[in-house]
Amino acid sequence: MRIALIADTFPPLRTSGAVQLRDLSREFVRQGHSLTVMLPTAGLSTPWLLEDSDGVQVLRLRAPKTKDINYVSRTINEFLMPFAMLRNLRKSPLAKERWDGVIWYAPSIFHGPLANALKKASGCKGYLIIRDIFPEWAADMGLMGRGLPYKFFKAVANHQYSVADVIGIQTQGNQAYFVDRPNSRIDVLQNWLADAPNVGCSIDVAGGKLAGRTVFVYAGNMGVAQGVGVLLDLAERLGSRTDIGFLFVGRGSDAQRLCLDADKRGLDNVAFHDEIDPTEIPGLYAQCHIGIVALDPRHKTHNIPGKFLSYMQAGLPVLASINPGNDLEAMILREGVGRVCTDQSVENLQRLALELVDEMATGSVAAGNAAVTDRCKTLSAKLFLPETAVRQIVAALKK
Repeated sequence: MRIALIADTFPPLRTSGAVQLRDLSREFVRQGHSLTVMLPTAGLSTPWLLEDSDGVQVLRLRAPKTKDINYVSRTINEFLMPFAMLRNLRKSPLAKERWDGVIWYAPSIFHGPLANALKKASGCKGYLIIRDIFPEWAADMGLMGRGLPYKFFKAVANHQYSVADVIGIQTQGNQAYFVDRPNSRIDVLQNWLADAPNVGCSIDVAGGKLAGRTVFVYAGNMGVAQGVGVLLDLAERLGSRTDIGFLFVGRGSDAQRLCLDADKRGLDNVAFHDEIDPTEIPGLYAQCHIGIVALDPRHKTHNIPGKFLSYMQAGLPVLASINPGNDLEAMILREGVGRVCTDQSVENLQRLALELVDEMATGSVAAGNAAVTDRCKTLSAKLFLPETAVRQIVAALKK
């Protein structure tokens, strides 16, 4: 099939979405499909730029800047983005290309007009991969009221839903948000992550202050949606345990504040590092023992973060501090791959953390508990393979 994939993140960006789309794109090509990824790109000197990335055709289309700017400017620019992309697509060598299917990835919620134009021109079906139910999660967390801004974003989101023939949601629990979409089929499309080799890592845990400890690692965004602050409270409560350490790797709106807070508290069992290249993640996890998942408890949507997949792939059990009722809780407990706290109680989080440390200590600290590691890797292979996601999407586009 000739497939167009619309997104706003892709390598060389290091976001979890960029890694996901890289892996998905490679798998489409591996299965014999012809894939073109269309990306908005600010600052291009020409209307379009055509590249090749591991056999994937990447078409970068000049569009307004949407990253690292204030919220008002970002909203205006994201609204204009699909129209700018469509205008510059019509100037590119792919202007008259016809597609067998159109896929788009949310976030962002603003791709609907471009997806709709491509669908109509080609007379094909469209598949929306939705990983972020915005603006619902922002309203749930109190970041946005339910006034005019919410209604604007909701209208934009509803438009992209109306364009989609199939909407791929992360978990069964998110179906409740789409009960009023009779014209779209709802698909549970699990997240995915391709296997990656250990090529080493620029972070040397054994050479730092966490050497010799059982290391809890958090790798990813540290922002308002994650609620990472409770993890520093946990580290403080475990300060007397010289055999336990906490490693935070990444960036985000709260990263600097958390680092300063750890210094202020004098936490010598905590280390912070800047974001690393995604290729270094396997090498990082090979030096750690337990992965951390954190989601703000005010969330009501269901979310299986990309970092959870990467922990499972590496064989690391998880300590999860997440919102009540999240489908991730049932998965972790059912599969025996970690512990879950849903009440933001530091006391409960401490108890669960120590249970995990004791469980992993049944083997050597370096090797960990082989049975737990095997369960993690089995879950990764069972649910989170790119080849499964590609087959599911292609089958939906052909129906």
